[in-house]
Amino acid sequence: METKLFATSLILLALAPWCVYSGERLLVGMTLVRNASASGALCLDGSLPAYHLHRGFGSGESNWLLQFEGGGWCNDINSCLERAKTRRGSTRYMNKLEVFSGILSDNASLNPDFYNWNRVKLRYCDGASFAGDAKFENKTSLLYFKGQKIWEAIISDLLPKGLIHAEKALLSGCSAGALASFLHCDSFTLHLPRTTTVKCLSDAGFFLDVRDISLNHSMRTFYEDLVLLQGVEQNLDKNCTSSSFYPKLCIFPQYALSYIATPFFILNSAYDVYQFHHILVPPSADLHGHWSHCKLNPSACNTNQINILQGLRQDMLSALRSFLQYSEKGGLFINSCFAHCQSESQETWFATDSPRINNKTIAEAVGDWYFERRVTKEIDCAYPCDSTCHNLIP
Repeated sequence: METKLFATSLILLALAPWCVYSGERLLVGMTLVRNASASGALCLDGSLPAYHLHRGFGSGESNWLLQFEGGGWCNDINSCLERAKTRRGSTRYMNKLEVFSGILSDNASLNPDFYNWNRVKLRYCDGASFAGDAKFENKTSLLYFKGQKIWEAIISDLLPKGLIHAEKALLSGCSAGALASFLHCDSFTLHLPRTTTVKCLSDAGFFLDVRDISLNHSMRTFYEDLVLLQGVEQNLDKNCTSSSFYPKLCIFPQYALSYIATPFFILNSAYDVYQFHHILVPPSADLHGHWSHCKLNPSACNTNQINILQGLRQDMLSALRSFLQYSEKGGLFINSCFAHCQSESQETWFATDSPRINNKTIAEAVGDWYFERRVTKEIDCAYPCDSTCHNLIP
């Protein structure tokens, strides 16, 4: 009898979300979506999708924050085959414990507005910002481009765990995960009761459709290939695609943003490191490495390079002008740091020396916006004026 009880306890423990405190770090265990294969919701390599859930408590036990993991994209068969052999394309290679910090922290002194919410990190394994729905198969290889179904399967798994009764909800993400926030914001709202306060946040996901330094549309070409390969166009905003002569471009937030009805907060650096290194100055546009030192250290940039970087900032502000002026429920925090993703890092989210605009941290700005304590549309002065920056050059 004792043996049966012990075995039953082990099974229950295995099925329940779990967490470990290592020093001051909160490590949260992985939950596989066991029934995902029934709907074809599989990672690139065919493994099951997953998330990490840390339960809310106290006044936050009925509130939910879902955070899309980031990690780039794959836009051709070869890069997707390579990705499928890594943690970016398979849960088999992922860490089974994930650090929850910044916006995911459970410490009120480190995350004052969301610390006691149910916080979920959605693991990224499809290579198309949770938006594809296709499959590739030949005699030697099989790839699942099922990001859209993964998104739906995770939501279906979370609804009976309490998400269906959410009073407040925030959908957020970093980088490619932030792009997913743009792509799924309104659909997230549709999954929840009408009484739920639903809002969305993008951290470093406002990827621009701009020319690189060699005057090519490198990012546009990359995204067009991604949309075609992974069957993304069918999952882009229908109002945007039906209104556009180039519907594939609706994957860019600057074109889709005006069609998103759910209140949205855009957190981005005007000199986002990913966009600097891969959109403005991709390797294909700098074959002789003239930008190498500048990429490693902004203070090493010459006058012409600084002027080009200021142009990137102006392109971002121009793309956001209508949102800044006309979005009554929208929020902004556009700082001038050389960074990429600032909400998951404690140092940049909420700390004594965190980046600030008008003496307001990112956490304070997002909280003020979500809880409607005050209008939050903060835009930093141009580089190098901001002395609070953490310039996170990789």
